[in-house]
Amino acid sequence: MEASGNNGHRSNLSNELVEINEQIEQVNAQIKSLQKKRSELIEKKNRLERRLDATTSDDHSKWELETYAWSQETRRILTEIFKLEDFRPMQRSVINVVMSKEDCLVIMSTGSGKSLCYQLPAVLSKGITLVVSPLISLIEDQLIQLKKLGIEAATLNQSTAKDEVTRIQNALTNPNSNLRLLYVTPEKLAKSKRIMNKLEKSTELKLLKLIAIDEVHCCSQWGHDFRPDYQFLNILKRQFKGVPILGLTATATANVLDDVKSILGIQGAITLRAGFNRSNLYYEVREKPPTNEAMLEDLTSLINDRFRDQSGIIYCFSRKECEDLTRDLRNRGVKAAFYHAYLESDQRTKVHEKWLFGKVNVIVATVAFGMGIDKPDVRYVIHHSIAKSMENYYQESGRAGRDGKPAFCILYYKIGDVFRQSTMVCSEKTGTANLYSMLSYTIRVNDCRRVCIAEHFDETWDSSWCNKMCDVCEKSQKFEFSEVDISEFFAEIKKIIIQQRTETDQGRITGGKLVELIGKKFKNTSRVYLEQVVANLILQGFLQEDFHFTPYSIISYIVLGARGKNTSGTEKCTMKVQKVKIGSSRTEQVEAPAKKKAKKVIEDDDIIIL
Repeated sequence: MEASGNNGHRSNLSNELVEINEQIEQVNAQIKSLQKKRSELIEKKNRLERRLDATTSDDHSKWELETYAWSQETRRILTEIFKLEDFRPMQRSVINVVMSKEDCLVIMSTGSGKSLCYQLPAVLSKGITLVVSPLISLIEDQLIQLKKLGIEAATLNQSTAKDEVTRIQNALTNPNSNLRLLYVTPEKLAKSKRIMNKLEKSTELKLLKLIAIDEVHCCSQWGHDFRPDYQFLNILKRQFKGVPILGLTATATANVLDDVKSILGIQGAITLRAGFNRSNLYYEVREKPPTNEAMLEDLTSLINDRFRDQSGIIYCFSRKECEDLTRDLRNRGVKAAFYHAYLESDQRTKVHEKWLFGKVNVIVATVAFGMGIDKPDVRYVIHHSIAKSMENYYQESGRAGRDGKPAFCILYYKIGDVFRQSTMVCSEKTGTANLYSMLSYTIRVNDCRRVCIAEHFDETWDSSWCNKMCDVCEKSQKFEFSEVDISEFFAEIKKIIIQQRTETDQGRITGGKLVELIGKKFKNTSRVYLEQVVANLILQGFLQEDFHFTPYSIISYIVLGARGKNTSGTEKCTMKVQKVKIGSSRTEQVEAPAKKKAKKVIEDDDIIIL
């Protein structure tokens, strides 16, 4: 009897211990939730303080004046050599800053003319301007444009011929040389002691006039495109004393800018920021069709009808998707070519030039194509799947409409692409957070697309300024928005996750499988709606991704988030949905005229084809 009593007592103690552990887990979840909220509030406080500082900082209007010693010659070069009638906003300020030998950081939207900010001073100063640029495609594009203008520029990379290398290196120390711009990648600069030696001698001879670092956000680990070799650039200010540094980017948060200044040693740099808005761009998010064939039909209709014979870019997730989509589009009468980093240099150049000169209408590319691409008449940029960050999307979509005429930025979205993308960025410092900012952009049904972009870049924007140049604002007359309770869905998801953990060997479930199992419970609910539910629960912290490494890949699983582990049941899960207004027609605007029979494109030797 005594032994039986002891066993009962131990059992009670064990049960009590389980209950205490569960309560500790709940408290830990609440602590994590509060810590997250605290971090968000501190970040918001810092943003507001920075905005306040910006409004009380020194007036930069003096840099817009045309009373400098070089102003008259600057105007002549602008019109006679660059064939431009006037400066775009802020270009003149940047030129005056660097000609005054001041360090400068510039944030200007894609297509606003950042390249002129160092190309014109290169001609004006009659010396060497070193341009550090991240992509070969960017460099090739600018060399083509500069050659047309009669400005001597060159690049050094692994494919540069030996005699050309010798010619360029000699030009760096020759006062009579006509070479004005030398383009290098940060990797080339970091690995070539000979180039650094020649640049040092050029500095001693006062021939090196300016160092321009394009896509300067790549310096920072907080940036969306961090490149380790960019950190080598911290040596430039020490090695090339007296040479001003100009950093340029289309996308950088205040945290990134502070980091960049510290890395480059230019804490006193003058920061010039233009507004993010491009009023001629129409932003649109589309539901991605469920099958490859349906997706191909949608794309073909857009390109052959709505954008017939117009220039565009389609961004894909992988090089294989680029190649497969290009083949399928060409079979349907679209003059398309693919572009990715694994092509040989001469092949990339050939594709690039064909697109520039209109012999190819559509470039199907990975993110290896585009930064700095200067083609003014791109009428559309289509994202075949979600971009990895708001910065990437803003840059890539911003390659449309550089001529100021209306252009379209269309993003196809499904949650499966988010899970694919997350496994690629989960090892980056802010990779997952950046991806979720993009996810938020796609599923916020009641907020102007420009409001979402502005929030990310710490800018102020009112949806009334959009002028119906996004799908949300255009639809606002037809739809009204309401908040719905999705707690029932979450309760079922929680059961599925717990059941999976206890009944299977792995104890894990992927996002795709989770949506499939929820669909069996809520049979009358569309898969699109269920994907929206899962996406909202992830962004709100009820669910989270859990990454596992295999010998060959990274797999994303779905587990309960900090808020989801709270078993008290007091937190309600909600999401915003759109409903048709009373008296409004459900019929959507017709996107394109009736499809015409696609004419097969004759394959020629000038375009890369599989």
